[in-house]
Formats: sequence, C-alpha cells, structure tokens
Amino acid sequence: MSGLTELPEYEVFALRYAHMPRVRRDNFIGGDPHDGPMPMDFFVWLLRAPERLILVDTGFNADTAKKRNRDLLRCPIGALERIGARPEDVSDVIITHLHYDHAGNLDRLPHARFHIQDAEVEYATGRCMCFEPMRHAYSVDDVVTLVRNVYEDRVVFHDGNADLAPGVSLLKIGGHTKGLQAVRVHTRRGWLVLASDASHYYENMERQRPFPIVHNVADMLSGYARLESAAASPEHIIPGHDPMVMARYPAHENDPDTVLLHVPPRKIYPEK
Repeated sequence: MSGLTELPEYEVFALRYAHMPRVRRDNFIGGDPHDGPMPMDFFVWLLRAPERLILVDTGFNADTAKKRNRDLLRCPIGALERIGARPEDVSDVIITHLHYDHAGNLDRLPHARFHIQDAEVEYATGRCMCFEPMRHAYSVDDVVTLVRNVYEDRVVFHDGNADLAPGVSLLKIGGHTKGLQAVRVHTRRGWLVLASDASHYYENMERQRPFPIVHNVADMLSGYARLESAAASPEHIIPGHDPMVMARYPAHENDPDTVLLHVPPRKIYPEK
C-alpha cells in the first residue's frame, strides 16, 4: 500500500552565502512607486534524508563575486560542513537554471550527478546567447563546466516534470529562464516547494508582480499558480532570494546563516 507515510521526510536547509543591496524598482516589472530598499540574499538549498544528500543549486565563487560586485559571505559549498554535510557525499545536484548565481562551483562536488532541463541547456548554449542582454546573467565558464560534465556522463537531462527520488520531484516552470525548474520535496510539515527564481521574493508571487529579468512573462505569471498547487499551502513556498526567509525560519544551531525550512515558520501567515 502506498501513501505519504511511506515517503522519506527530508530535512531542508537554506544556506545564505551572499548578499547585495537593491531598491524596490529593481525587483518588479514597471518599477515601484515606493522606492525604498529591497535587498537580495543568495541561497543554495540542501535536502537531507537518511543516506541521501541532494543539493539544489551551487552558487558562485569569489572571482564571480568580484566581477559582479556582490558581497560574498562564504563559499556555499564549503558552508555545507557547518551543518554536518560533506561535499563529496552529495549524490545529486539540481540546477534550477544556469544563471551565474545558481550554477557555479560544479567542480567542488566530485561525486554528484547534475540534473537540469533540456530547455535550459538549449537556451544557454544556443543562438539567444548571441545577444549580450540575454546572456548577461550567465557565466560562460559555468556553462562550459556543465558541458564538460555532460561528456563525463555526469549530467541527467529532464524534459518537463520528473521524479528524482521518492519525496523529491522537479517542476519545469520556465518564465525567468527558458528551462527554469522548481523543486518539490516531502518534509515532516508537508510538501515544500523551493521556487528558486520562479519567484525571487514573496511579493513577486503574492502580488503577481514579476521580477524584471524574464524570458517569458506569461510563463512566469502562470508559474505562480503551479507553485501554489504543488505546495501544502502558500507558506510552504520558498522564494529564491528574499531576505525574509532568514527572518521567518529558525537558524541552524551551528550556523546563523542557515535556516531550517522543514519546520514551521516563526509566525503563521494566513493563506490567500
């Protein structure tokens, strides 16, 4: 007999590794009339079950931080050690998309397989990259590293939604990039959805106001409803860059820059 009780209950951690100042007009198509500060945090996410470690995204390194003027707090892969995880024990890496802040450091995960959507690799290596505005958020070095891993049989391609493991599935959303994927994971508090850049901030999805770096606005807008339908409730959706994630969830006992997503938030937010 099958059922939710048979699925593993993953621990899910959001590891903040970088930060940058922004204002509200930077974060919404059409700007914002209340143009106050609205900074951005950068995260990777670890999924942990007995005998399985899955990493969602891999961040960027010090060279990229310098080139793009980002405040790097720590190496996101090295930070795994703080919460009792070793990079060499990560079996699978889900690359939500190939933007520079989600797909660096692949060389630091020696035994992992990398999961990515066909459409993302097609986009990041195809004719659209002939145009500087469209390739600006990509790092050619990261894309080339992924392609080298293809030739080493370490990349698993997906075309649409897919189950990666019991309790972990991929949701192809698109919108922000052509092949952006979110992650649905089973936890002790129910089904959690890591939106990544399907919604950078809570406010993007809650107010239906898309982030301005976007491949397809219609896909981004329809993606908000798909995230909600996959999660146990709206409060089970975790945006990709919102500093409020750090405020809402309790910190790991060994690392104040890592929060626990598999436990309820500090405050109950009403469902919409």
